Amino acid sequence: MSQFSSMFNGLARSFSIRRGKNPGNGDGREAAEVMAKDAKKNDLILRSSGFVNIDGSNNFASVFSKRGRKGVNQDCTIVWEEFGCQADMLFCGIFDGHGQWGHFVAKKVRESMPSSLLCNWQETLAQASLDPEFDLESDKKHHRFHIWKHSYLQTCAIVDRELEHCRKIDSLYSGTTALTIVRQGDLIYVANIGDSRAVLATSDDGNLVPIQLTVDFKPNLPQEAERITQCKGRVFCLHDEPGVHRVWLPDEESPGLAMSRAFGDYCIKDYGLISVPEVTQRHITSRDQFVVLATDGVWDVISNEEAIRIVSSTPDKAKAAKHLVESAARAWKKKRKGIAMDDISAICLFFHSTPLSIT
Repeated sequence: MSQFSSMFNGLARSFSIRRGKNPGNGDGREAAEVMAKDAKKNDLILRSSGFVNIDGSNNFASVFSKRGRKGVNQDCTIVWEEFGCQADMLFCGIFDGHGQWGHFVAKKVRESMPSSLLCNWQETLAQASLDPEFDLESDKKHHRFHIWKHSYLQTCAIVDRELEHCRKIDSLYSGTTALTIVRQGDLIYVANIGDSRAVLATSDDGNLVPIQLTVDFKPNLPQEAERITQCKGRVFCLHDEPGVHRVWLPDEESPGLAMSRAFGDYCIKDYGLISVPEVTQRHITSRDQFVVLATDGVWDVISNEEAIRIVSSTPDKAKAAKHLVESAARAWKKKRKGIAMDDISAICLFFHSTPLSIT
């Protein structure tokens, strides 16, 4: 249990040093927020297009976002190296807002989710350390996953509840998706709410192949449609949008959400829309090269295979996300003529960092 104790004690010291007191409850959340501010000062957090490449880190992240033709860009992103002051941890997330206040909702969730997750993870570790039956070393991978899954479920419930009571943002008919990844050593934990997608590029017999790590939570998925209809919500396509299934209130032609899970959108939360994430894990090996996190603005016009080919063919890794986004923008013009281009955003997280030469 020594590695678990070291990990917990290191995080606990980080919390207490920053607050001058023992972590717990509100103090833990405040401490996590202070840590986020410190990370920003030290250039460990990126909230815009660009790249993150910290000396000594195995991670390299390329980020790019492009506004569509529907108004303000409602996508936003975050990459946080040394997440929670842990040298082997990284957090990254991509958020796709919708509705009149969607850009505010997306940014609000982006700001609150990492700190809340960090706090819940710390508290879950603390509780586990008090259990005499708990032994991380007996099944490290299994225990770590359940700790992160529990932390994510707690975090998303808290974030959605806080958003509902935020007076500055009207999220009754507005919301956001959230796709996030935590890398901890050679494991990644993926949590998805909505229809953004994570695709892993891995080598198989010398060829780079895609592995989709998430489910696009669309309303017509059997388990999603069943939940919505059981809650008296409706799922159907408009006549001028064949194939685009949306979620509707029982007696109104609104709000017409094209995803079945989201933060916010409280007008339809009682009718089947949920903000519960699907949480999965994957062990990263030398065959795994990078993962792409992107909003549906990419996946509506670019296949998984095309995405990893575009990213892997980019000579400068710092420009990989931009190359993918610009390729998607060109594809929109060819494949979606007459349809306003959606906001398009991507994060390309490379697992095996190499020295970078910026040109």
